[in-house]
Amino acid sequence: MDAGERTYCDYNATAPLRAEAARAVVEALARVGNASSIHREGRAARAALETARSEIAALVEADPSGVIFTSGGSEANALALSPGFRRMGEPLRDLLLVGAGEHPCVLDGHRFPAEAVERIPLDAEGRADLAWLAARLAEGERDGRRALVSLQLANNETGVIQPVAEAARIAHAHDALIHSDAVQAPGRIAVSIRDLGVDALTLSAHKIGGAPGAGALVLASEGYALDRLIRGGGQERGWRAGTENVPAIVAFGAAARAVREGLAEEAALLARLGGAFEDAIRRTAPGAVVFGAGAPRLPNTILFAVPGLKAETALIAFDLGGVALSSGSACSSGKVGRSHVLDAMGVDPGLAEGALRLSCGYGTREDDVIRFASVLEDVEERRARRSKAA
Repeated sequence: MDAGERTYCDYNATAPLRAEAARAVVEALARVGNASSIHREGRAARAALETARSEIAALVEADPSGVIFTSGGSEANALALSPGFRRMGEPLRDLLLVGAGEHPCVLDGHRFPAEAVERIPLDAEGRADLAWLAARLAEGERDGRRALVSLQLANNETGVIQPVAEAARIAHAHDALIHSDAVQAPGRIAVSIRDLGVDALTLSAHKIGGAPGAGALVLASEGYALDRLIRGGGQERGWRAGTENVPAIVAFGAAARAVREGLAEEAALLARLGGAFEDAIRRTAPGAVVFGAGAPRLPNTILFAVPGLKAETALIAFDLGGVALSSGSACSSGKVGRSHVLDAMGVDPGLAEGALRLSCGYGTREDDVIRFASVLEDVEERRARRSKAA
């Protein structure tokens, strides 16, 4: 391998721009026209935007009328996680139950008062405790509380796939609504809003190879009310004001189509490469712990730790060796700190401080596994020498 090449294993933070999305951005930037204008140029921009809306709806088997474009996943989550998200004619929601391992934009980005928010516990494998959820919803129902549940489809750090469909059945049995942050799932597993049974889900363009700056909140049907986050003009049927970012949205649509059409091939690739990466970890560092190994996980995601190896030291060594990893969520201002997800799973703090996340994707190849294994071997040898000297 060329020493100047890089191995990018941080797809869960941002996936590389797909060729289809890059072409769509360039073509859209070359056109003029506001999608709200009625002249020919405006109508052309509107047509491109609506084509993208249809592609994104098709990706998750939704109706295009339910797709609301936003600036990204964080805004889409904030739009949904409000007391004002309810069925038409119903009173406001007054209880928010969120998974303890949710992304920070769910844990901290909602619009409920702090005293109205509770966290759904995780088990040792990182799965939400649905017995706890059912009991809490039943208790809230007896007290006259109207709940909203938010449970991510797949964890961004561990890759653990949550039992969202079962959670939705429980929620609806207690007259609660349920939202799912699904940004990590498309392109790795099939996603259907109908099969999941959720009332709304969140998508993000840059997680699937689109351009940053576009996301979507997808509603399961008409008949919902939302408390608008951004007020102003009548864009997005009045749900989200502001001139639409047509180039990013068009690229989002192109990426969504590529994901949908290539899902079987890409899922097989990720399963093969994910297995190869995990084999390399276990072979090179026999003492390594893979978090969530006993639960269903995304095929592209491995969160692991080698006892005695600190994440910050390892990340620098991997970066110098040409491999890009992370220590968890990329939305923590670049800090390397202990994962709240692992804390919720009851992982020993010393081990959690060494957690490294590897996430591959559609551009990953066998050579990347070889480079990663080579750098890991060097890192492990240096760690073993330090441990022996101590």
